[in-house]
Amino acid sequence: MELDERKSKILKAIIQNYQETGEPVGSRTISKYSDLSLSSATIRNEMSDLEEMGLIVQPHTSAGRVPTDLAYRMYVDQLMKEDREKENEKAELSVPDQKSDFLIKRMDRMELMLEQVARIVADKTNYAAMVSSPRINQTKLKFIQLSRVDEYKLLMVLVVEGNIIRNKIFDIHEDLRDQDILSLNLLLNSNLNGLTMDEINLGVITHLTEQAGVHKDIVNRVLEEVAKAIRPDHSVEVYTSGATNIFKYPELSDNETASEILDTFEEKKQLAKALSDGLKADGHQGIRVYIGDETPVDSMKDCSIVTATYELSDGLKGTIGIVGPKRMDYPKVMKTLETLMQQLNAIFPKVPELEKKEPDAEGDVNIVEPAEDEKE
Repeated sequence: MELDERKSKILKAIIQNYQETGEPVGSRTISKYSDLSLSSATIRNEMSDLEEMGLIVQPHTSAGRVPTDLAYRMYVDQLMKEDREKENEKAELSVPDQKSDFLIKRMDRMELMLEQVARIVADKTNYAAMVSSPRINQTKLKFIQLSRVDEYKLLMVLVVEGNIIRNKIFDIHEDLRDQDILSLNLLLNSNLNGLTMDEINLGVITHLTEQAGVHKDIVNRVLEEVAKAIRPDHSVEVYTSGATNIFKYPELSDNETASEILDTFEEKKQLAKALSDGLKADGHQGIRVYIGDETPVDSMKDCSIVTATYELSDGLKGTIGIVGPKRMDYPKVMKTLETLMQQLNAIFPKVPELEKKEPDAEGDVNIVEPAEDEKE
């Protein structure tokens, strides 16, 4: 739908004023806020046209107008178009973005870092935030190391795609020399590195067990752990924060609406689906905006959801989502997500150099630190 310049400016003024106040917007208000030198009568005529086009509605007699979902969609699409044009101009002029101070602190425990991200997003935007755990559909094995804990225990360290470390201590029932452990490490890495679960077929397993000889039981234990570590994981953990922020917005704070939204944040199943859909986003910088009935969560049809895809390392992706009223401050929300993406990219380079690191307790999952020169 194409609008002339006058209608575009009036519609933008209505949306921005309604975002700030939550109150229906009248022609007199628009005459003060817009940069058009028009009378209230002229603005009323233009608003009447906008109403016929389905872009604004009058909630009740003698009230001002409020934007419709279609108006918000046009507004958001225009914002994203302008953002792309700005990015292109910066690229042509070689003007880098100004780096903001880091809001995110790197943490070894992934769940703590994602909880932190959700909390920061909720605090910064005053809306509800949700973050999905990252997942990989076809994880590749990068490195295996066996080392002795004591006479009858081995520590196995697996490094998988995304530079995630998984540790496992298991019992052994045979004598192993240091040379035997070295030979097993060489055998496992030369045959398994770079393979996905689908590629570790019966032929690979048979060859490994034959080459391992008397140590085939140890190889079988390693293969079991490798299968657990790189099996495609379709489950999604969701971390949330700021759900009670919805009470700040009258249109969402009536008992029934608020209760449904809070129940959704508590139960999380529908949130996981919305965030999984966000991974398929084709919007600018991976940002996707759902408005009203577009939202994939039934209890949030009176809301807008903005999602962005983050990537901790090659192939390791998840989604950050922000939930608020349809009159949310879209420019601020999208800028917040863009900034977070930049910070995560800086904290987690896409191809970091692995730094050898002592593992934590058995079963811990850590993110491998990049080397110092890579951080700089």
